[in-house]
Amino acid sequence: MIYLAFSILFSSLIFVIFKLYAKYQVQTIYAIITNYFIACTVGVIYYDKPIHLAEIPQKSWFWGSIALGLLFILIFNLMAATSQKLGVSVASVATKMSLTIPVLFGVFFYKETLGALEIIGIVFALLAVYFTSLKEHKIKAEKWAFALPVLVFIGSGTIDTSIKYFQDAHMPEEEYALFSATVFASAGFFGLLFIGFKSTQQQLKVNFKNIIGGICLGVPNYFSIYFLLKALQHPTWNSASVFTINNVAIVMFSTLLGIILFRERLTVKNWFGIGLAIFSIILVAFGQQLTNFM
Repeated sequence: MIYLAFSILFSSLIFVIFKLYAKYQVQTIYAIITNYFIACTVGVIYYDKPIHLAEIPQKSWFWGSIALGLLFILIFNLMAATSQKLGVSVASVATKMSLTIPVLFGVFFYKETLGALEIIGIVFALLAVYFTSLKEHKIKAEKWAFALPVLVFIGSGTIDTSIKYFQDAHMPEEEYALFSATVFASAGFFGLLFIGFKSTQQQLKVNFKNIIGGICLGVPNYFSIYFLLKALQHPTWNSASVFTINNVAIVMFSTLLGIILFRERLTVKNWFGIGLAIFSIILVAFGQQLTNFM
């Protein structure tokens, strides 16, 4: 339980840091790429065994970590485009509703069973994400832009599903830190390729705000993944429960942080979403025990 709480905390801090980027005029893409290398460094430091670089490509999870790094960069850019074209709330809904993909993967691939209360909780969780992220203004955009949240939904769900798969099938617990560091190193490498391509079109300048922003983001980013891997080891919760609680609690907690730190205003529908989020977490976390009690 404590590992899941830490994953939620660090993931929510990421949203707060993104909010501060706008306030302090940090260029997000460059800070993100810096963050990946910082996260990789944290993983290397956190790994308590000698690291032999020549042995890493021989790990069964190596090429998967490289693919995940590429996916991290692609989904980030799609999320940015979705936020710009359709709004932050749409990007948030698409990202967090993607929990349905790893949930279905757990049910069909790992033969995980869900009780009636857990299923109801997952449905309420999806509704909670929707209502919590609703904004009052209507969205106007080109028709093609509405394909962006679909791609974000699929990509985010694929990332979560892949993390569960590699955690379960390809790595012992002592390699979590090394796996996470490799994923972030891969994402940073592909980010550098992106910058290199962009530099052919316009001259790039070093901005220390971007570097500081990347450092501030890198630490919580690393631990959000690391503690999620640890949470997936919970002896009584299945992956469906972990991903549902994780995603919904992040939306709820980051929304509350927005109220406290940035004085954001919520509509009645937003508060209804937060209430649903709390109820859905109770159903998913304690559904089995409630069923047995009844």
